[in-house]
Amino acid sequence: MGRDGRGVKAASQSSIEITFTYKGARCRERIALQPTPANLKRAEHHRSAIMHAIATDSFDYTATFPNSNNAAKFADQRGDVELIESYLEAWLKRQKPHLKASGWDGYRKIVDGKLIPWFGKLKVSELKKKHMREKLQESTASNKTLANIQSVMRKALDDAINDELIDINPLANWCFSKIEPPKEEDEIDPFSKDEQAIILEQLTGQARNLIQFAFWTGMRTSELVALDWGDIDFVRSVVRVTRALTQKSKEAESTKTAAGRRDIKLLQPAVDALKLQKQHTWLRGAEVFQNPQTGQRWTGDQSIRKTLWTWALKRGGVRYRKPYQTRHTYASMMLSAGEHPMWVAKQMGHKDWTMIARVYGRWMPDADATAGNKAVGVFARSPSELLSNATV
Repeated sequence: MGRDGRGVKAASQSSIEITFTYKGARCRERIALQPTPANLKRAEHHRSAIMHAIATDSFDYTATFPNSNNAAKFADQRGDVELIESYLEAWLKRQKPHLKASGWDGYRKIVDGKLIPWFGKLKVSELKKKHMREKLQESTASNKTLANIQSVMRKALDDAINDELIDINPLANWCFSKIEPPKEEDEIDPFSKDEQAIILEQLTGQARNLIQFAFWTGMRTSELVALDWGDIDFVRSVVRVTRALTQKSKEAESTKTAAGRRDIKLLQPAVDALKLQKQHTWLRGAEVFQNPQTGQRWTGDQSIRKTLWTWALKRGGVRYRKPYQTRHTYASMMLSAGEHPMWVAKQMGHKDWTMIARVYGRWMPDADATAGNKAVGVFARSPSELLSNATV
């Protein structure tokens, strides 16, 4: 009654044994059918379906043979046992030494706030594109946020491959996005010359020095609060930016990009602010700017807003914008005055000027009637030279 050579044979009076190879191992499984000719034929079809599933990497051992010892063995080798929740928690801990504090905190928020609530009870091997697509379709977040969520999950699954929990990453080379309406306006909202003057009039001492310096250097808030007196070169009149201090980091970290490490030319209003600031923190030789309420280094944007920024704008009747707009104000002032976009880009820590042109293009002056004349004067031949060449 057996069908040797076809991977199917009678095992007992009430069962049939199926033999196949899975992940390099020879597997034998029994199905509860009497080994009649019809049932043996049926078992052959079942084995063929198993072989096809193995070939197309869609075979689920546990689902096909839930009571098999082999299922447990192969589950230990794959992500058929470990839940996404436990894997992500362990994975997140492993990432901490390799990420900046702000970057790791962003990962943590996505893992704890989205991925674990969405997929935590699934096994690692069970996650498919459709699961991610369904959750992202329901979300009201922007495409940028959706991309960040997918990026974190994709990186975790890449590591799950290295951990031999899964063979392929279901999110590889795939990214979900929604059709978004055109943005009404970007977030570039600089302060006018009069608004700057009003804000500074409301402030005194260290608070005024900080904001004036911010307006005239274009430094990010995280860079301003990390600034030490050792970063100031009064001889060359530059400030060296190498570090940033975010809300989540306990100490200053290197700038996010290589272009972010830069020398910023100190314009006179920035120099004036530093000279006045010397009487407050120069002798300590550490941080340039301090929170006047604590006598310690600022901890970030939030403490500046609460301590002096919101109060100054409200008292001066200036429409509220975040402190980061001092950076955009600097860019708009430089470009409106006709400074070269590449120079502005380097001052602000961008590797090229394409972003400057894209974001701040409306502050670049249009060409005037004399535009191009300098090039003509330097490179064009004189009328007499042109005439003599034409008559040769």
